[in-house]
Amino acid sequence: MQLYYEIIENTLIVKLKGELDHHVAQQIRTELDEMIINKRSKNLIFDLKELKFMDSSGIGVIIGRYKNINKLGGKVAVVEVSEKIDKIFSLAGLYRIIGKYKNKTDALKSV
Repeated sequence: MQLYYEIIENTLIVKLKGELDHHVAQQIRTELDEMIINKRSKNLIFDLKELKFMDSSGIGVIIGRYKNINKLGGKVAVVEVSEKIDKIFSLAGLYRIIGKYKNKTDALKSV
């Protein structure tokens, strides 16, 4: 799993590449929490274009970051969601709490 990020104003944009599963969930969780705190991010956008697989641990990572950002009064969004990952998000009910957008530009306008 590789993690890339950028900051635009008060929004942390995280690009996940690879597989978000139980093998890397704790490491990703820790890295994201540190970035949110250190970069003073209010909003979080996950770019999932290159995410190939996600299991229940990955869902936990997403929900946990949503809870943290929500406490700060911010929003979480996902962009560039593949069909496979979209199905996981839908089945898990994540779209009830997390916005889905076509691209980063659209997401930035909404958060």
